[in-house]
Amino acid sequence: MDGSSETNAEEATWAAAARPRRSSTPAPTPWCSTTSRGSGRPSCRCGAGGREGRGWRTGDAPGVQRPRGPPPPPPQGHSNIISCLCVSEDGRWVVTADRGPDPLLIVWDSFSGIPVHTIFDSHPAGGVAAVAISRDAKYLATISSGAVQRVCVWRWTHATETPVCSAELRPEFGCQDYVVFNPQNPYEFVSNSQTQVIFYLWSDAGLQYGAPPLTDGTFSKAVGRFSQSVFHFDTSQALTGTSAGKLVLWDEVRPWPQPREPLAKPHAMKAIKLVPVQKDGLTVLTAVDSYFVTGDVNGDVKFYDGQLQLLNWCSHLRAGPIRSISFSKAPPGASADCARSCTVGGQPFVVRDFILSTADATVLHVATDGTKYEKVMEEAKRAVTAIACHPSQALIAVGSHCGLLKVWDYEQTEYLVSRIFVEASIQCLSYDPEGSLLAAGFTDGSVYILDAISLQSSCKEFKFSRGPVTHLSFSHDSEYLATADEKLSVTVYRRVLRNGQRCWEHLAGLHSHYKPIRSILFGVQLDSDEPRLLSLGEDRQLVEYDLTSSSKDRLVVLRRDRVEQAAVPLCLAWYPQLSTESFILTANSCYKMKLYNSTTKMCRKTVLGPTYGSPLEKMQILPRTNPADPQKRYLAYVTKDKVGVQILPVDGNPHKSCAFICHPDGVAELATSYDGRYVFTAGGDDRTVMKWEVNLPALEAAVALGGQDLVPFYNLLDGGRDGEFFRELEDYFYYAQLRGHSIDTMETRQVSTHIPLEEIPFVMRAMGFYPSEEKIEDMINEVKFSEYADTGKQVTEINLGDFIKLYINHRPAFGLSMKKIQRAFQVLGYDNENGEKVIDRGDLLLLLQRRGEHMTEEELAACLTTLLGMNPEGGTAEPGTCDTSGAAALLEEIPEEITAEMFTANILGLPIPEPEKNRTEKRDESLIHEGSEL
Repeated sequence: MDGSSETNAEEATWAAAARPRRSSTPAPTPWCSTTSRGSGRPSCRCGAGGREGRGWRTGDAPGVQRPRGPPPPPPQGHSNIISCLCVSEDGRWVVTADRGPDPLLIVWDSFSGIPVHTIFDSHPAGGVAAVAISRDAKYLATISSGAVQRVCVWRWTHATETPVCSAELRPEFGCQDYVVFNPQNPYEFVSNSQTQVIFYLWSDAGLQYGAPPLTDGTFSKAVGRFSQSVFHFDTSQALTGTSAGKLVLWDEVRPWPQPREPLAKPHAMKAIKLVPVQKDGLTVLTAVDSYFVTGDVNGDVKFYDGQLQLLNWCSHLRAGPIRSISFSKAPPGASADCARSCTVGGQPFVVRDFILSTADATVLHVATDGTKYEKVMEEAKRAVTAIACHPSQALIAVGSHCGLLKVWDYEQTEYLVSRIFVEASIQCLSYDPEGSLLAAGFTDGSVYILDAISLQSSCKEFKFSRGPVTHLSFSHDSEYLATADEKLSVTVYRRVLRNGQRCWEHLAGLHSHYKPIRSILFGVQLDSDEPRLLSLGEDRQLVEYDLTSSSKDRLVVLRRDRVEQAAVPLCLAWYPQLSTESFILTANSCYKMKLYNSTTKMCRKTVLGPTYGSPLEKMQILPRTNPADPQKRYLAYVTKDKVGVQILPVDGNPHKSCAFICHPDGVAELATSYDGRYVFTAGGDDRTVMKWEVNLPALEAAVALGGQDLVPFYNLLDGGRDGEFFRELEDYFYYAQLRGHSIDTMETRQVSTHIPLEEIPFVMRAMGFYPSEEKIEDMINEVKFSEYADTGKQVTEINLGDFIKLYINHRPAFGLSMKKIQRAFQVLGYDNENGEKVIDRGDLLLLLQRRGEHMTEEELAACLTTLLGMNPEGGTAEPGTCDTSGAAALLEEIPEEITAEMFTANILGLPIPEPEKNRTEKRDESLIHEGSEL
C-alpha cells in the first residue's frame, strides 16, 4: 500500500482472543478463529513494502485492517485486556501488553500475525501501563501499572525474559501512562503522567532518570495536565502537550554523557518555555519528518515547524477528541496542487497520509493535502451488549448503548444497513424464525419491532416494561414475542389481524420472578404445534405460561417448578431430541448441567459441566451441521470471559468441551449462525464483537485422544485408575454389597457386580461427598428411570462404572470449601467481643433441627456422638443401631460460641486448608457466581 491508497469500512479485519501458553484454562484445541471490530481505541499504521495496514488493540488481541486481499491468520492473544500498543518505525513489529494477572508482553510480526517473542510476567504487580519501541526496533521500554511503578528496558531480540535495567518511580510522580523513545538516541526516552514528566538515560550499567519540576508558578501561567511528550527532531529539546492548549519546551541543563560512558549521576532537564498554541486541550503530540503534529479535544489536527510556527491545520474533520495519529510509512509524493503553509513565505506544505482515531469510535483516513478524508469506520461509542444472527442468511445485527444498530454480512465482512436511535440504548436483539422481523429491546423498557431489511419500524414502539429489557424471544411460528426485564417481569406481545393487515399488540405481562430473570424461551407443545413459553430466574423457579388461556392483560401461569436447592440456575435451552424422551437443559452456578423432563419437570440427569474458571452464563444449541447424522449435535456456550463448544449428549466427560478466552472483562451476549459454522460473542464495555469459526473435527479428535468409556472419568479421580482413592472406592462398593446381605450372616453370599440403589448415599458419604436428601433423591431417580422411556421398567441396581460417573457428576466440582462454611457463619452468626463471627451453641442445634432439611433429635444425637468420638469405630455397620446415650453430656464439650474454624476442625474433623496466594486463583474467584458451592 502506498501513501495514497484508499481504504474503507468494508475492508477485511482480523483479530484474535485465544489463550497464551500460561492460562487457567486447559490446553486448547484449534477449533476457533476470530474476526472482530473494536472501537474507540488508538490506531496506528503497520506493515511495509506494499503491505501496509492499520493496527489497533481490540479486547485481548491486536487487530489489523488491510486494504485488499485476504485477512492474515489470526494471532494468539492475551488473556487480559490489552492496555497498550506500539509499532516499530518500519511497521514490521507490533508490540502489545496487558494488565492483570500473569501479564504478557508480546512482539508480533505484522506481516504474518505470528508472535515472535513473548515475555511472561514482565510486570507481575498489575501488568503494563505503557510501552514504546526504539526507532531501530531493538529495545522496548515498559512502565508497570502497579501502585509503585517500575520502568524496564528490554532487548527483545535476545532470548531472555529479564530486563537490561530497571528502576522504581516514586508514587508522587503520578501514574506514568505514556512513554516514547528519542528517535535520535535509543538510550534516551521520556514518559509522563498528568502531573509529571520524567526523562531517562540507560545503559547496561543501569537506568537513570530525572523528574524536572513544573508548576503554575514556574512561568506564572496555568500549565494544565500533561497529555503526551515527544523529542525534538533537530535539537536535544523535548516537548509536552497539555490540557490547557500549551506546549512545554524542555531543554537539557548540562550535556549528557555518551551512552557507552559510565553514568556519573542522574541527568536533568528543565522547562525553559511554556508556549500557548491554542485554547483547547491537546490530546495527541507526535513528530513526523520535520513537523510537530497535535490533535485536540475538538478533533482538529495542526502542524508546526521546529520553531513551533503554525504551518497548516485540518479543522474540517468533524471528529471527536483525538486519541491517536499515525502517519504512512511511504514518503509523501510531490503534487502540483499541494497545500501551502500559512507562513509569510507560503512554502509548499507536503505531509504523509495519516489516519487518526477518536474517542467517539471513529477512524479517519486523511489524504496528503489534508482536505480529502474519509471515514474508515465509525463504530459503537458505548457498550455493545446486543447481537443476533439471521435464521437463514449470513447476517448479524449488532446493537449498542449509544443507540447504533448495524447489520453486517459476516461472510463478506461487509456493512449493509444501520439505524441510530437517538438518546436510546439497545440492550438486546432477536430475529424472528422467518427472518423478516428484528426485535430490539432498550434500557428504557421500550421494544421496537423492525423490518429486518430496512430496519424501519413495522409498528409503533411498545413500552410496557418498567426497567431495561434484558431478553427477547419469538415463538416458532412468529406469532408471539416475549420479553423479560430487570424489574423481574415477563411481557408477551402477539401478532393479530387488524383491518386486513398483520400487526402487533400487547397481550399481557406478569411479575413472575422475585430475582433476576436469566432466560426466556419459546418451545413447541409435544402433542400439537402450539407454542409454549418458559422463563428461568435466579430465584430457582422455572415458570411455564399458558398462552392459550391468556387474554388481554392476563398472563396465565401453567406451573412453577423449583429446579435447584442451593445452586443458582444461570441459563436454559431446549435439549435436542436425541432419545425418546424430551428434555430441558439448564446450567447452574455450581458448574453442573441438568436435564429435566420437559413435561413433568423431573430432574432426569445431572452432569459435570465445563469448568473453565466460571460457570456457564449463556448457551445455545448449534443447528445441525451434518444432516446425514442427526445424532451429532453440539452446544455453544459462554462463561464470564470465555467461549466454548460442548459435544452432545452431555455426560460429564471433560474432553467433550473446549473453551477460549474471548472477552477478559466479561461476555455480554452470544449468537450462533444459521448453519452452525460460526459463533459470535459481544464484549459489552470493550465494544467488540468477535466471530469464531467452529472446527468440529478438531474437537472430536480431542475427545478421541481423551480416551473411551470410563477412561476420562478415571482421570478425574485423585490418582486416577491406579490410585489409592480408586482402590478405596472399590472397597466401599464391595462392602456395600455385603451390607445388602447382612454383615453378621455366616451363610454363603451371592455377590454380583452391582449394588442396590439404596446403598448409593452410604457409599457417596464414605467417599467424602455428603449430598442433601434432595440430591440423594435426584441421584436415585436418575438411575431408576434411566431406561424407563425405552423399556418401561425401572432400574434397581447400579454397577461400579456407572457409580463412578454418578459420583463425579454429582460431587462438588471443586471439592469441599472452607469459604462456604465461613459464608454460612457470616449469615447466621454474630460478632463476639473478639470481633469473630460465631454461632451460639443452642442456636446451632436449633438451626440443624428446624431449618433446611432439618434433622430429628435422634439423627442429631447420632451424628454428634459419632463426630465427637463416643463411637470410636465411627458407628456400626448396620444402620439405625448407633448408641446415642450420653449425647447430652457430650454437648458440654462443645463451646458456647462456635467459630467456622472450630466447627470445621473440632466437630466435623476436617483439615482447614492454608489460604491460597496464587494470583490466578484470585482472578478466577472473582468470576465465580455468588450462588456457587465454592
